[in-house]
Amino acid sequence: MPHTADLRIEAWAPTLEGCVVETVRAMVAAFADLSGAAPAGTRVIDSAAGDAEGHVLNVLEEVIYLMDTAGELPRDVVVRRTPGGLRAECAMAGVADAVLIGAVPKAVSYHELSMTGRDDGWHGSVTLDV
Repeated sequence: MPHTADLRIEAWAPTLEGCVVETVRAMVAAFADLSGAAPAGTRVIDSAAGDAEGHVLNVLEEVIYLMDTAGELPRDVVVRRTPGGLRAECAMAGVADAVLIGAVPKAVSYHELSMTGRDDGWHGSVTLDV
């Protein structure tokens, strides 16, 4: 990225739900190794956004919020459609058990945020402020 305090993530999957999962996994993998972290329960993140970009924005912002306030990161995530939008079910791990390997994200940028359905599946691009 042109700005040294940005991290760009690109993800893809056959479905919107899968693309949100891959985006969350990529964000966490960019700065934390959770392979040795103990499980710390589960968290549910509901998104009622009206569009795909809003869903990925809501989920990523909540992951960052939980990291800052509860000291937890998702070890794994499953995303499902609900009547009101999307639901991310996250298996969490403690940040204290993580090995930090990169710059920790502080926020999700609206700049060039995209989540697009195509003939070959869903493609997403997200910029994180680190």
